[in-house]
Amino acid sequence: MLRFAIAVLLAAATAAPSPAQNPQPQVPAAPAQPAPSTNNSSSTSEEVTLAEAAMAKSDWKTAETRLDPWLASHPADARALFDAGYVADAENRLDDAAGLYRRAIDADPQSFESHLSLGLLLARQANAQPNTPASTAKLTEARAEIATATTLDPGDAGPALKARAWRALAQIDRPTDPTEASNDLLEALKLTPETIDDTLLAANLADQAGEPDAAEAAFRRALKQDPKSAAANAGLAHLLIAKKQYPEAETFLRAARAQSPDDPALTAQLATVLAAQDKAEALPLIQKLHDSRPNDFAVTRMLAEILADAGDFAGSDHYYPSLIAATPNDPSLLVAHGQNLIRLLHYPEAFDAFDKATQLDPANADGWSGLAFAASRTNKPSVTLHALTMRSKFLPEVPSTYFLWATSYDTLHQKAQAVTYYRHFLESAAGKFPEQEWQARQRLILLQK
Repeated sequence: MLRFAIAVLLAAATAAPSPAQNPQPQVPAAPAQPAPSTNNSSSTSEEVTLAEAAMAKSDWKTAETRLDPWLASHPADARALFDAGYVADAENRLDDAAGLYRRAIDADPQSFESHLSLGLLLARQANAQPNTPASTAKLTEARAEIATATTLDPGDAGPALKARAWRALAQIDRPTDPTEASNDLLEALKLTPETIDDTLLAANLADQAGEPDAAEAAFRRALKQDPKSAAANAGLAHLLIAKKQYPEAETFLRAARAQSPDDPALTAQLATVLAAQDKAEALPLIQKLHDSRPNDFAVTRMLAEILADAGDFAGSDHYYPSLIAATPNDPSLLVAHGQNLIRLLHYPEAFDAFDKATQLDPANADGWSGLAFAASRTNKPSVTLHALTMRSKFLPEVPSTYFLWATSYDTLHQKAQAVTYYRHFLESAAGKFPEQEWQARQRLILLQK
C-alpha cells in the first residue's frame, strides 16, 4: 500500500516560501547545466573555459569550434566531454550527445552531471516512442543513470539539481511503482521546497493507489497555489466524476471553464457530467468541441456516445467506422458499434461486430449480451446459447436473457429446456413484457401437450 507520509510532508512544505521559479518538467527535460568538474586538466584549459563562456550565451557553434580540437588531443577530458555532450544535446543531436555523455562517465564515473544528463536524454528518447521494446530498454537505462546520479555529490550544482534527479526518478517510477515514486518524491522534498508539480504528482500517485480522498486534498491544495492549473482542475474533476458527484462536478467545472473557456479537457469533462445527468446541454457542448477538433479521437468517441445516449443511433454510428479503423482491436468500440446496429435493425452487421468483440475480449459481458441478441435475430440459436452461457459467467440472468434461452431451445426442438426457461421468463417478467409473455404462454401450451 502506498505510504502517504508524502501528503503530510507536502502539507508542511506549503508553509515554506516557494522557489522563484518552478523547475522544468523532469521527464523529458533539458540536460543538467554545466558545472565545474573535478578533472584538473579541463579546469585549467583556456579552450574549455572559452567554450563554456559561449555555452552560457547559447552560442553552440562557437562552443563546438573550441571543444572539438581540444577533445581531439585530450579525448579523456571528462569536463570537456560533458560540455560537448551538452552542446550536442542542446542542438538536438541526441545520439551524439548520448555517446559523449557515456565517454564523460567513462572518464569520470563520479560525474553527477554526466549521469543525470544521460538519464534525462534517454528518458526523452523513450517518451518520444512509447510502448516499444527500444523505448523500454532506454527507460530502464535512463532510470539506472538517474539513480546513480542521486548517489553522487552534485558539487557546485547543489541540492536543487540533485532534487531534480529525484523528481525525474519519481516520474519514471510512477507508471509501474507508485510506492517507489512516492519515496523518490520524498527525497526531493528533503532538498527543496514543494512545487505545484510535486503536489500534482502526489495527487496522481494517490489516485493511482486508490486513495481518492488523499488525491482530492492534493488537487485542491494545488488549486490554491494556481487556480488556473489545467492539470489540477482536470484531476479534481476526474475524481468528482469517478465518485459520481455530478452536481458538485458540474459546479466546479463551470467555474473552471469560466477561467479557461477554451480548455478542451474541461469542456469534455463538463459534457460527460451533463450527459450523466441527462442534461440536453451536453450534446451541443461536445458537438462544438468536435467541430474545433474534428480529428481528436477522444472527442469524437465522446460525441458518438452522447449521440447514442440521446437516441440518435444513426448519427452516433456515423463516427464508429473511423474510430474502429483507428483502433480496430478495441472491443468496447465494437460493442458500442454493435449496439447502434441492433437499434438500427442491422442485425447481420451487429453480429459481426459483437463476434469480433468477444473474440478480442472473452470477458466482455456486454459483447456476449449483444452477440446473443444478434444471433437470435439472424437465426443462429446454437450461437445464442453459447453467448448466453458465456454471459452468465459475468452477469445475472434477466427476463430478456431467459426469453432468449427459451426461444433458442425451442428453435432447436429441445422441449424440456425450452419449457424451463419460458417458465423462468414468466416468473421474472411480472407483466412488464406483455407481447413476449403472451408468446411464452402460447408456446408452453403447445410444448406441454
